[in-house]
Amino acid sequence: MPQRDKPPFRADQVGSLLRSAKLKTAREARARNEIDAAALRHIEDDEIRAAVRLQEEIGLQAVTDGEYRRGSWQRDFLMSFANVALKTAKFKARFRSSEGETERDLSAFAVTGKFSRPRGIFVEDFKFLKSVAHAMPKQTIPSPTLLHFRGGRALVDETAYPEMAQFFADVAKAYGEEIADLAAAGCRYLQLDDTNFAYLCDPAMREQVRGIGEDPDKLPHTYVGLINDSIAARPRDMSVCIHICRGNFRSSWMAEGGYEPIAEVLFNEAKVDGFFLEYDSARAGGFEPLRFLPKGKIAVLGLVTTKTGTLESKEALKRRIDEAQRYAPLDQLALSPQCGFASAAEGNDLALEDEVAKLRLVVEVAREVWGG
Repeated sequence: MPQRDKPPFRADQVGSLLRSAKLKTAREARARNEIDAAALRHIEDDEIRAAVRLQEEIGLQAVTDGEYRRGSWQRDFLMSFANVALKTAKFKARFRSSEGETERDLSAFAVTGKFSRPRGIFVEDFKFLKSVAHAMPKQTIPSPTLLHFRGGRALVDETAYPEMAQFFADVAKAYGEEIADLAAAGCRYLQLDDTNFAYLCDPAMREQVRGIGEDPDKLPHTYVGLINDSIAARPRDMSVCIHICRGNFRSSWMAEGGYEPIAEVLFNEAKVDGFFLEYDSARAGGFEPLRFLPKGKIAVLGLVTTKTGTLESKEALKRRIDEAQRYAPLDQLALSPQCGFASAAEGNDLALEDEVAKLRLVVEVAREVWGG
C-alpha cells in the first residue's frame, strides 16, 4: 500500500515541539524587556530553521514551526481577535498525570463586543515557515469552538449578540478571513486543534456542560457547523484536519472517555479530510467508534504518547493498528503522536532526544505498515 501524497500523511505529527533552553531564555528576556521584539524574532527564526531541518531529516512529509512563536497553543491566537478577554471558566477540571490529580480552575475566552479579526494573526509566521521548508508546511490553529465551550451564552456579550446565531456567524467569518490569507500565502495543510469534542466524551464534563445551560448532545452538531462555516471558502486543494485533544499541559490531561458520544456526528458531518485522535492510553477508549468513519476520510491514530519519554515498541504499535483495522480499513488509517510535545512553552516532561526518538518511531512504523 503506497504512502499518501496529500495530507494527512501516513506518518504525521500534531505540531508543537519542545523549546530549546536558548529559546526559553530569549522569551524570558523579552518578557523582562531585556531584548526587543526583533531580537526575539531573530532567535525564533534560527530555532525554527533548525526544527524544520530536524523534522525533514527524520522523514516527516509535513513540518511545523513547532509553535515556537507562541506561549500557548490557544491564547496567542484567540486573544488576537477584537473584543476577546480572558476570564475564569465556570468549569472545574481535574488535571491528571502519572503523579496524581489536581483540581484547577480553567480559563475561558469572553467575547465583550463585536467579534472580528483586525489583522492577520499567524499569516506572517506561516510565510516564514514556508520559506525555510522543503517538506509541506503545516499550520496549526485553535478551533473556533474554544470561543464558546467553557462559558456558553454567559461569556458572549448580549448587547453585541442578542442572538447566538450571529455570534457564530461572526466567528466563522473572522476565521474564514485568516484561512483565506493563509491560503494566499501558500498554506495547503491546516489543522484545527480542538479540546471540546473530547470534553464532550467525558461524563463528568458533560454534566458541567448541562450546568451552564447547554446540551452535550446538541453541541457536537453546533460545533461541526461552526467549523464547516469557518473553512467553507478554503481552496479545493487545501487539506484540513481536526485534532481532538483531552488536554496537554506539562504531561497532564483533563478529559477521559471514548469517542462514542461524538464519533458519528464528527466523522460524518465535519467537512474535513482527517481526524487526529488520541489513542495512547485507556483514557481514550477503544477503536469501535472508527466504524463511523466514512470513505474518503483518514483517522490518524495517536498511538505514541507525548506525555512521557518511554519509547513504545514497534510490535505494540503494529498490534494496535491491527486492532483498529477491525473497524476501519488500513488505507483510511495513519499514525502520529497523540498530541504535541509542548502545547505550552514549558513543554511536557520528556527530553529532546525522547521527542526525536518518538517522531522517528512514527516514521519507521508507518513505512513498515504502509510501505514507501
